[in-house]
Formats: sequence, C-alpha cells, structure tokens
Amino acid sequence: MARQPENKSADKSAANLQSDDSSLIRELALLLDETSLTEIEIERAGLRVRVARNISVSAAMPASFQPMPAGAAAVASAAAGADLAKHPGVVPSPMVGTAYWAPEPGAKPFIEVGTKVSAGQTLLIIEAMKTMNQIPSPRAGTVTQILVEDGQPVEFGEPLVIIE
Repeated sequence: MARQPENKSADKSAANLQSDDSSLIRELALLLDETSLTEIEIERAGLRVRVARNISVSAAMPASFQPMPAGAAAVASAAAGADLAKHPGVVPSPMVGTAYWAPEPGAKPFIEVGTKVSAGQTLLIIEAMKTMNQIPSPRAGTVTQILVEDGQPVEFGEPLVIIE
C-alpha cells in the first residue's frame, strides 16, 4: 500500500511539469506577440522549447524613408526585380530585433539616401533584448537604398541598406 502514494506523487509531479511547460509555452507565445518576432527557441534544464508563428512573405520590400533622386529611382526600379539579398552592396541584419534610424526618437537619422559613409560608421541601430546594437558599415561608399522602416522588426540576414 505504500506504493500508491508514491505513484500519486509521481502523477502530481508529472502534472506539475506539464503545467509548467504549458505556462512556459504561453509566456513565449505572448513574447512573440509583444516583440513581433516570428520564432523563439529556448533550452532550460534539458527541455528545449521552440515557438514559431506562421507568416506569409510579401514580395514587396519596404520603402526607404527618404524619396530617392531621379537617378537613384531608376537604379531602385532595376534592383526591385532582382533579389536584393544577393546585391553586392547589401548590408544584412546580423541579428533579429527592431531597426531604428536614429539614436533616439526625434533625433537626426544616422544615414539618408545619398549619404557617403566610411567603414565602421554607424548605419542604424537594432534593438535586441532591450540592448541597442549599432550596425556599422562594412565598407566605404554611398547609401543608395534604405530597405527598412524606422521601428520595423527585422530578421537575421534581412537586407537593411545598400551601399555602393
């Protein structure tokens, strides 16, 4: 008879574990909604949980924040047909987060279309996990396109800026 209480406590432990797992999944799903992320994966005490949402990929790229000069518009039209991720001057996002053009709301943007940049110059900031990460220019050149909106969520590898 001593075994029955042990089984009941084992059943309670399993039920508590499942309840903890359910609450963890709910918390992660809420975090997805709050941050506009598409996927979260964590590993805790040997338990790996991945929560993802289905998204549809739009063929259109976001417009840049500055109207482009007429010559640049022709370049942009030609580039729109091509895959911007394969452009030789693309600067991809090194992380998942939210892209910002300026160091703080209302401040002057780091770059604009037509800005000449040097290697290492800050192009924009990506906020990830409440940390502001400066995204440096990988090379010197002129910004011909800004492919993300201010405050837009970005994914790892997503094209941010074109520098030629």
